[in-house]
Amino acid sequence: MRQIWDIPGGIHPPENKTQSTGDAIANIPLPAEIVLPLNQHIGAPAIPCVAVGDKVLKGQVVAEAQGLVSAPIHASTSGTISAIEQRFIPHPSGMMSDCIVITPDGEDQWTTLHPVPDYKALDHAELVALIRQAGIAGMGGAGFPTAVKLNPRADRKVHTLILNGTECEPYITADDMLMRERADEVVAGTLLLAHILGTPETILIGIEDNKPEAIAAMQAAVDKHAQQSRGIAIDVVSFPTKYPSGGEKQLIQILTGKEVPSGQIPATIGIVVQNVGTAVATYRAVTFGEPLVSRITTVVGETLKQQRNIEVLIGTPVDHVLTLHGYQAEKKSRLIIGGPMMGFTVEHTNIPVVKTTNCILVPSNEEIPPTQPAQACIRCGMCAEACPANLLPQQLFWYSQAEDTEKLEQHNLFDCIECGACSYVCPSNIPLVQYYRASKGTIRQQELAKKQSDRARQRFEFRQERIAKAEAEKEAKRLARKKAAEEAKKKLAAQAGNEPEKNAATSSAAGSTTPVPKTPEQASTGATDTNQLPKLERALSSAKSREERAQQQLAEAKANGEDARIEPLSARLKQAELKVKEAEEKLKAYQQGENLPSSAVPEKLQQKLSLSPRQKAEKNIETLQKRIATAEEKLAEAEQANASTTDALRQGVEKLNQKLAEAQRELEATAEDGITAEKGAAAVDAPTMSAAEIAIAKAQAKAAAQASMSDDEKNQAQIASLQKRLDKARERLAKAEAENNDNIDAFRIGVEKLEAKLAEAQQPQTTP
Repeated sequence: MRQIWDIPGGIHPPENKTQSTGDAIANIPLPAEIVLPLNQHIGAPAIPCVAVGDKVLKGQVVAEAQGLVSAPIHASTSGTISAIEQRFIPHPSGMMSDCIVITPDGEDQWTTLHPVPDYKALDHAELVALIRQAGIAGMGGAGFPTAVKLNPRADRKVHTLILNGTECEPYITADDMLMRERADEVVAGTLLLAHILGTPETILIGIEDNKPEAIAAMQAAVDKHAQQSRGIAIDVVSFPTKYPSGGEKQLIQILTGKEVPSGQIPATIGIVVQNVGTAVATYRAVTFGEPLVSRITTVVGETLKQQRNIEVLIGTPVDHVLTLHGYQAEKKSRLIIGGPMMGFTVEHTNIPVVKTTNCILVPSNEEIPPTQPAQACIRCGMCAEACPANLLPQQLFWYSQAEDTEKLEQHNLFDCIECGACSYVCPSNIPLVQYYRASKGTIRQQELAKKQSDRARQRFEFRQERIAKAEAEKEAKRLARKKAAEEAKKKLAAQAGNEPEKNAATSSAAGSTTPVPKTPEQASTGATDTNQLPKLERALSSAKSREERAQQQLAEAKANGEDARIEPLSARLKQAELKVKEAEEKLKAYQQGENLPSSAVPEKLQQKLSLSPRQKAEKNIETLQKRIATAEEKLAEAEQANASTTDALRQGVEKLNQKLAEAQRELEATAEDGITAEKGAAAVDAPTMSAAEIAIAKAQAKAAAQASMSDDEKNQAQIASLQKRLDKARERLAKAEAENNDNIDAFRIGVEKLEAKLAEAQQPQTTP
């Protein structure tokens, strides 16, 4: 005889199990529709992989698992997917959830199955994968995906496997009848689970002593399989009836004397517990290739003409089950899914049977009277005496009322198994378990909100860091460009002072009439004149292309009768025609020698270069203010005329205002340029430097390195830079051509410009 331990607390409610054990497990006809909720287990809901109108076969996957803690859903009969929509599901809140609805074809035809005659030929990972693909979840009520439970961490050696045949809840006899009629499959499933877990040293099947027929059947099956189990010992252990001995942690304590630490799982102490129904489902999934599409459910209550256990297809509507058992709705007290202790009341009968539905209870008013109103707590302490988890239900009740989540966690609220023993013995009829469930939900929501807040904060901090780094690099490049420009100005000024003397000496020595080199202004103008013709020709070509596109779009709009588009497209065409005319006039003026005097352009450029950053910002703000005033006038006219361009003009005004705000911020930032530059210069000698100062120092070092480069080295660096820019521009052009982008001409002009610059840079340098 194996030693048995006792558990603290516990109660002995009326069992009421004989009503449903008089008949054998039966089958029922197919319903008119099958409703499969996407979340029938603990963890993430499954994702549909079928569409409305699809034909499916029995056992075919209709929703795939999402993540590790999840399970797929299979069609429980053959038929057609008629809907994927929100339906009522078995839940205490009466909520609706996404469901796949199947209209059966009446043939109940299986899909192709893949049985495994010898599961010992497969390794651990393959067996776990088969169980996961079969969609098996704990069938004792919790619904935890079985594949996850059978794959403990490598550092947790499982030495004990316990099969839970206790079924301590009143009225429920599904596991009892399963062990009576299918004991061989229970034992075969036990051996399979043991093989997957690496053959634990101890294998126990725990059954309360109020099930003598089940105990005898299981013992006979164990003896029968003793030879083929190859020395693997299975003990069928009977122990005194006491509620809630079927709780996972309570059963471990009864059979082994060990206690699972608070907040931990049984695998932490090397124990795995599985329900006997789960063992049978696992055995059939591996040996016959059958996914979980049905389960044994107790249908009981005095409002039914027939009370028994049935093997019902997952997704069968409860009202279909009740109708077949002579349901008398006028006599019912309530409809309970599960037992009277841990089950929950639902308002609708049009909910489906799911993987965790072990009982449908419809008692009469005499059988289970309506709940009496709750009274004030009299502090009798009976709830603490009945608690099997050694908690303080009275304290938890007070903290739940006060919404003191910190105190609730300190008093181990999550160790509560929600067995209902405290509510059962409470003389004040306080629904203690409902308070605990609500508090658990609140704490979980707070933890989820905290995780989301932490993730959002981290993303914000990373973004701020990224922006600060980008701004620092931008500032460093700006200072480097500023320094390089100043050095270039000094170099040009020095060359301008030395060139006349050098040319005069050369001319005298050679006795020739060598022309005097141009001044910097003249040189700049000459370069501009050289490149002016191709620029004007490209501008004219681009303008004509835009005109042609506008004409084509306007013609299509008129042909299709799109009146709303005709007016804005006509305006776009008119603007394109003006651009073409302007480009033609500029090109003609250049060809006739009517371009601006060469001295005008350098003077204008010189004025622009001589402006300080603050003056540039002020001039930009002044220009934007003028543009905004003009745009607002046009918007007012369009609004008054109720023109179709009103929305476009309003967006234009908003964009100009955004640009003005940015320009004003830049103006404010120019006052700090001098301070920033001083920081950049002093940062090199500082023992610690910020990211901005480091970037500035790097840019200054790069500028200094370029200053020391020879002309050939600078030319090679320029060629390499132009080649990279040209490659990127060609990629953008190819993408624009593939997508038929409106900016193809602009991309093509950009490529041509870079090709011309690269060709010019690659020409041999001549020395005068």
